[in-house]
Amino acid sequence: MSSDTRPLIIACGALATELRSVLRASGMEESIEIKYLPANLHNRPENITPQVAQLLEANHSRPTFVAYADCGTGGHLDLLLAKYPTVKRLPGAHCYEFFAGTTDFMAAHDEEPGTFYLTDFLAKHFDALVWQGLGLEDHPELLNTYFGNYRRVVLFSQTTDQDIVRAGQDAAQRLGLAFEHRHVGLGHFVDAIPVSFKSSSK
Repeated sequence: MSSDTRPLIIACGALATELRSVLRASGMEESIEIKYLPANLHNRPENITPQVAQLLEANHSRPTFVAYADCGTGGHLDLLLAKYPTVKRLPGAHCYEFFAGTTDFMAAHDEEPGTFYLTDFLAKHFDALVWQGLGLEDHPELLNTYFGNYRRVVLFSQTTDQDIVRAGQDAAQRLGLAFEHRHVGLGHFVDAIPVSFKSSSK
């Protein structure tokens, strides 16, 4: 059991930059502990719930927030959190939804269901998490198997960094898909974190 009594955030490693930005802006960076799970669990979502469970069991006496959406766990994360009534998670099905907001995400989905989404993190780490992570580096013939039904890539960006936009464009080109960039910022993400874990100001 942890001896640290600070509030705890159990988070996807892909959210490290955004969480640090939110906590730094609120002056709470040192008063909250964040335990990150590997970002490559994006490709193995069945492992998310067991790893969150281990951290919850080891820290059950602390105020805790889980910085994951469902993220492909098929409802298993919510079944786990039902055992911890005071522990909440990020809303929605995945990071694209809580960054963009449900309304804008669903609008994008309805426009084109065959959309592959990127965040800043996934655009920057596309090669490791997607290209190599799905085995396309060694087996490019799998590209159509994975992405044959996709029509476009949409980057929901958290910053205005043009290097990230270019990384998203490059990812779309490698996948042979059209590219769209929609800057969504961090407003929806900030709103999704309980006020006890950050400032209410944006």
